[in-house]
Order: sequence, then C-alpha cells, then structure tokens
Amino acid sequence: MLTYRLDEPGGVDGIVAYETGRPDPKATEIVVRVRAASINRRDLLILHQRYPLPAVPGVIPLSDGAGEVVEVGDQVTRFKVGDRVVGGYWPRWHDGRLRPELVTQLGCTQDGMLTEYALLDEQWAVGVPEHLTWAEAASLPCAALTAWTSLVGGRPLLAGQTVLTLGTGDVALAALQFAKAMGCRVVSTTSSEAKAARLRSLGADHVVNYVSTPEWWRAVRELTGGLGADMVVETTGPATIEQSVRAASTYGQIVLLWGTGDPAGTPGSAIEIPGTAFRSSLVTLRRVFVGHRADHEAMNRAISTNLLRPVVDRAFDLADAREAYTYYAEENPFGKVVITSGA
Repeated sequence: MLTYRLDEPGGVDGIVAYETGRPDPKATEIVVRVRAASINRRDLLILHQRYPLPAVPGVIPLSDGAGEVVEVGDQVTRFKVGDRVVGGYWPRWHDGRLRPELVTQLGCTQDGMLTEYALLDEQWAVGVPEHLTWAEAASLPCAALTAWTSLVGGRPLLAGQTVLTLGTGDVALAALQFAKAMGCRVVSTTSSEAKAARLRSLGADHVVNYVSTPEWWRAVRELTGGLGADMVVETTGPATIEQSVRAASTYGQIVLLWGTGDPAGTPGSAIEIPGTAFRSSLVTLRRVFVGHRADHEAMNRAISTNLLRPVVDRAFDLADAREAYTYYAEENPFGKVVITSGA
C-alpha cells in the first residue's frame, strides 16, 4: 500500500511516500481502506512544529479520514466489514472531560489517515452519516466537530438567536450550517462579494464585508437592533477579539478557537481586550478543543436528520498529497481540501 510519513517537519518535502505492506489487525483493531482524508489547519501547525503536541517522528499525517472497514480483529464488536467509518480526532476521549491520559491524536502522536489502509482500535472509530460522500465524511472529525461543540458546548443556543461567524474557514462554514439547522439567524463576515454570495447560498442571513467595513462590529450591532450577537464563533483571533467583544450581546458567548499566527511564521500576538470593550458587556469567553466521541456521534445525528453536507473546495489524488498541502496553505480555499484514494 501507499502511505505517507512525516519524516522531516518544516515543509511539505518532509512528507515522504512509502510502499509498505497492509497492516494486520490485533484482537480489538480494525483495518480501514481509506477513501478520503482532509487537511486541517492543525496539520500545517504540526508540519511546521508549532502545534501544542509534538509529533512522533515518522508519524502518518492527518487526523481526518474516511473509509470502509475491510478486516476486523477477533474481539471487535463495534464494527463489521463493510461499515463506513472515520477516525476520531481524540481517539481515546470518548465522553466527559479531557484528561491528561487521553491526550493523544491521530496524525500527531498516533499514526493518522494519509494512507491507503489505516489501522485503528475499534474504540477510535466513529460511523458516518449514510448520505455523505467519502470526501464529505472525511471533513467531519476536526473542523465540523469543532463547530458543533462551539455551538452546543456552552449555554443552550436557542432558535431565533443570532450567531456571528468570522471569515470562510472550515470551522466558520460548518458553524454557519449547524446554526441555521438549529433555527438561528447567522451574520457572517468575509472579504469579498464573491465569498459573500457563497455564504448567503449556505444560509447566512447577513454578510458584512470587513474590508469595506473595517469596524464590522458596528454593522453587527445595527443588524441586531443594537443587541449584538448571542454567540460569536471566533476563528480569526487574536486580532479580531476586541471587535468580537463589541459585537456580542450583553450576556453573549464568544467561543475562542485560535490563538496562534501563521503556521510557518511568527507566533500569534497576545490576546488583548481594551478595558472600554471589556466593560461594555458581561460576555463569556470559552475555549474549545474539538470534542469527544459522544459529541461526534451527536453531531452525526444532526447531520443525518438535516441532510447537511460539508463544503468541499477541491480534491487531490493520494499520489499528489504534497500538492494538496501546498494548495491548502497558499490558495485560501472555500471549504475542505481532501485527498482521495480510489474513491
């Protein structure tokens, strides 16, 4: 089989292709024929050694991948041959709070999904909604789950409330789709009219161009009758955190997801909120780090019920994996960048 390993962090040339034998499952393991994998921002951070967890030398990259089970160990009970699955982002975190002994991730501290055949413990995998393509299914474990837990992990989000999403990154797009499915009004920001049209096609009720409207928080206030957004999915901080605070309602929630800069450049600046902005509301800031298996299964039920489909920008062949990394890093895609293998 063809598999990739991260032999030399620092650039895409360090992602090296190998021809190896297909893995054999132990008692509780499954072998997954990977049909599609997707790239996330964390994969660039890992590549450039800027991720909080250090990658194991020679690890198979990528946390997100989907495929069918082709072989099972003799003690496997959760899955059978032919089942469609993805690997869990935190494979050992099944429910409750994240604890130190559960801190391991596919594509970082454990072999990931950039391979033709992946070996997973049965507890590390999650089934996928039946209506999704392989590319769409491979888009779920990191970005979509982060968006889901952003919306459901704090105080209950009620139908009719306003959610503010920033930009057109993978998490922001998924948050827009989930928020609309929950009956919320969504205000999104972007930098171009072309992207604004695509955001509206996904259901955004209002789109604010942050280039032509630099103080976009004022526009959000106007669109909400002066009340502000009930929830802000803050995916572009720390530079935007002050405006997010000013755009939020008095008791609004801000889910803060990013605190780093360019994965290949200098670290992100400190998160700073001027006193005048902080004193203007009673906003709550909350951090999210993707989610556990029970979260993922709940998200899948919502996706199936509403027949939601993740946005896919472009697919590359497995042989062109390094080109996919470069495209993701340099071309500002609208939606997921996926790598397919016999899909």
